[in-house]
Amino acid sequence: MPSKKTLWVEGVDDEHVIKHLCGTKNGPKLDRIKQHCGIDALQELLPVELKACDEGDIVAVIVDADTDIGARWQAIRNRLDLAGYDNLPALPDPQGTILDPPDDKLLPRIGLWIMPNNQIDGILEDFLAFLIPPDSQLYEHVIKSIEGIPDEEQRFSAIREPKARIHTWLAWQEEPGYPYGKAITAKFLEPGVKEADELIDWLNRVFTPE
Repeated sequence: MPSKKTLWVEGVDDEHVIKHLCGTKNGPKLDRIKQHCGIDALQELLPVELKACDEGDIVAVIVDADTDIGARWQAIRNRLDLAGYDNLPALPDPQGTILDPPDDKLLPRIGLWIMPNNQIDGILEDFLAFLIPPDSQLYEHVIKSIEGIPDEEQRFSAIREPKARIHTWLAWQEEPGYPYGKAITAKFLEPGVKEADELIDWLNRVFTPE
């Protein structure tokens, strides 16, 4: 049986972003992208699903750092240790972590990416912000508009502010309200930036072992 190339993500937005980035930037051809309905389910199922893989399978995992990348990495590291991986790095690789299985274990080769860039706190939308021109006056106006919301009208928590920024940015394009993946293809979110290059390079390295 040929080996399977599978990407595990938290939810539907992650899936669509990766699909469209791979389509526009010569990313790897994946057999499946599996959503886990959030980080808690993904972390809980990680050891079980890794042990259920067939010999030769390759898995990539993308999760959000949220408010503490150190805590997120430690939680993932603990689950990998439980699955049977060894020599786990103390910190994630800034270019994306890749681990080969121990010789005495039937585990898959695995890659790990912590959004937005393996180095800072944040979520998928912080990665998508890299795909907006840094000198954009429109995006500067987006930020100022959100910061200017009166306290009594603030409807979202601070951790969700990156989502508000990206959705507002997309609402102010020629075709308002595109979903993330379609916005990448339309270049309302520009895929030709180094942060996107680094993510796709990691995916290609995960799924194409030397």
